[in-house]
Amino acid sequence: MSQQEDKKLVLEVKNVSAGYRDGGFAGHGGTYHEVLHDVSFNVRHGEILGLVGESGTGKSTLARVILGLLKPEQGEVIHYTPRPQIIFQDPYSSLNPTYSAWWSVEEPLRIFGKYDEKERKRRVGDMLRKVELPEECYEAKPEELSGGQRQRVSIAAALIRRPRFIIADEPVSALDVTIQAQILKLLRSLRDELDLSYLFISHDLNVVYQLCDRVLVMKAGRIVEQGTIEEVYNHPKEDYTKRLLEASK
Repeated sequence: MSQQEDKKLVLEVKNVSAGYRDGGFAGHGGTYHEVLHDVSFNVRHGEILGLVGESGTGKSTLARVILGLLKPEQGEVIHYTPRPQIIFQDPYSSLNPTYSAWWSVEEPLRIFGKYDEKERKRRVGDMLRKVELPEECYEAKPEELSGGQRQRVSIAAALIRRPRFIIADEPVSALDVTIQAQILKLLRSLRDELDLSYLFISHDLNVVYQLCDRVLVMKAGRIVEQGTIEEVYNHPKEDYTKRLLEASK
């Protein structure tokens, strides 16, 4: 077994099928539409696993299943750390527009209820420095921040309770290329500093190549190819993967 394979797991997804129902009552009856079909993979401690596929392939549905927001029809999801936190694609809609960056990052600690005001202040200040948000932005509301600054606030809010596993759902797709590179560099440095593992969801294999260690390719709710980033990028087996690579050039 290689050193990479020997790393302990933070997540196992085993033969998961899941979807949605139209009609019915309280989740019963109606027509069932399966979105995920027999999906299996794991995330290893310290790695960044990419999940790539076009819009509508089931990536966000899989994220909902992992987060416990959608119950699978078949299979199971096994967490070896506390439930993961999520970084969303659009930080503007995920942040409360009426409150400051500082408030948004402190709120999970207030809900948690474990720390007094002095300790919350220390932890929030420390986390905002880790995500490299300028101090003059601490009291700014989301509309007063740039897209990159808003995403840094979202990252800080996701990390403030120090999870060990993060789902990053298209976190740079709404940003321009220069800011994308900055956020990817930040995610990588936070992984090393805070001993994180990521499931990084994207439609862009070029972005995944810059950040990830391994990659899963999803098509129509199935994992059709997986491997190290070098294997999949340089020697793709599936025509679908080849088309994604061509589209990212």
